Amino acid sequence: MITAVDTNVLIDVFGADARFGQSSAGALRVCLNEGAVVACDVVWSEARAAFPSEEAFMRALRTLGVRFSPMMEQAATLAGAAWKKYRAAGGKRERVIADFLIGAHAASQCDRLLTRDRGYYKKHFARLAIIDPSP
Repeated sequence: MITAVDTNVLIDVFGADARFGQSSAGALRVCLNEGAVVACDVVWSEARAAFPSEEAFMRALRTLGVRFSPMMEQAATLAGAAWKKYRAAGGKRERVIADFLIGAHAASQCDRLLTRDRGYYKKHFARLAIIDPSP
């Protein structure tokens, strides 16, 4: 079982978020017990921005057991198609291409996505299994 993790879950855990930190950490532990947990290029980059140094970031990801999973061509192509469909249907710029890249990576290269943003991903990646750690 391969679980892609979304940035919001990692930030919950790294920042010990008062509302979501414990539930996100618990869901992450469950996913790690059931298989691999990976972060795509976008999530990796977004999460890195929350740390003062690359060393601190890499240490935190290694401690958690989250691995880097580069996006394949198929996933990037799927993200572009989903973004185009979203915009053609009148979608506003409140959703950026990065969100579509995260969803497409999970849908194409993983078995499920650990995220608190289930409504958006369910709408645009209907076949993607979502784990929502929200309490």
